[in-house]
Amino acid sequence: MLKIRLQRVGRKNDPSFRAVCVDSRKSPKVGKHTEVLGSYDPKRDYIAIDGERVKHWISKGAQVSDTMHNLLVKEGVIKAKKIHVAKGKKKVKKEIKADAETPAEEKEEAPKEDKPKEPEAPKEEVKEEALIEEKKPASPSQGGEQEVAPEKKEVI
Repeated sequence: MLKIRLQRVGRKNDPSFRAVCVDSRKSPKVGKHTEVLGSYDPKRDYIAIDGERVKHWISKGAQVSDTMHNLLVKEGVIKAKKIHVAKGKKKVKKEIKADAETPAEEKEEAPKEDKPKEPEAPKEEVKEEALIEEKKPASPSQGGEQEVAPEKKEVI
């Protein structure tokens, strides 16, 4: 299957891309593409895509990658909604919020059933030692004994 996607050609820390039509089984780094359809430079926000050739390949059955789809929508080559392609936390947070909202709605709608509560298992007892008072000798400059606050010690 043919794919229309971006192929990185820029150097380190200076990305620039070619829009290419390539066999989907080949890696983007191989460089064996069917046709170069344009270029994209994200630092300068420069997009140069041959819209007629892109439409030609799409009519032949080529699939467009998500990022390339968004570039074609931005340029006006195709008319559609943009696709959310961001990776990482933003997408995950939205999914978590959606999941958190769904059970709350179900709880409100679900009728309450009277079920007898089962007795809970006894909790493990924590051993506590008695308070230990310690007296430390005072320094010679203070001239006497000084009481120290009792310390609590717990054994788990």
